[in-house]
Amino acid sequence: MGGNRSVLVDSDLTGLIAGLSTASRPHEIYRALMEATAFGTLRIIEAFVSSGVAIHQLIACGGLAKKNPLLMQIYADVTGLPIWIAASEQTCALGSAMYGALAAGCFNSIQEASTAMARCEDKHFIPSDKNHLRYQSLYRIYKELHDYFGNPPASILKSLKSWRRLEAPESGT
Repeated sequence: MGGNRSVLVDSDLTGLIAGLSTASRPHEIYRALMEATAFGTLRIIEAFVSSGVAIHQLIACGGLAKKNPLLMQIYADVTGLPIWIAASEQTCALGSAMYGALAAGCFNSIQEASTAMARCEDKHFIPSDKNHLRYQSLYRIYKELHDYFGNPPASILKSLKSWRRLEAPESGT
């Protein structure tokens, strides 16, 4: 749903939900949206890994990480990575404080500062091998749709952003 927050880096992209039918229920659509964001995260992780950045675990922060265990389990199952939840309620401020402490000479590296200043909750999410295997199959379809609809010249989703709803006719005419 947000092409700029993806490897496509294109804020003009819109999104789509594929596979809907008249039998689709609201909770299924909600779960599909959660799974889609997890697939988008996996696509970003793959880009990092293909560029030589090793990723062995994820640390999530913010309201959704703390309040939505289903979402975090889906992310773990999709990515195949364990997910830890940051203990801080203010992770952005904490990160700034770490760099401030580093700049002030309190630490020799950001890794040293983060070891001293940051914590994770005991609660974490371990991927289910069974679910990860099932998601790998669905991810192949997601990736094909992602690449087809997200890249020119087939970027039909880009044209949807410029479409505007027609004004409703005035009542009584």
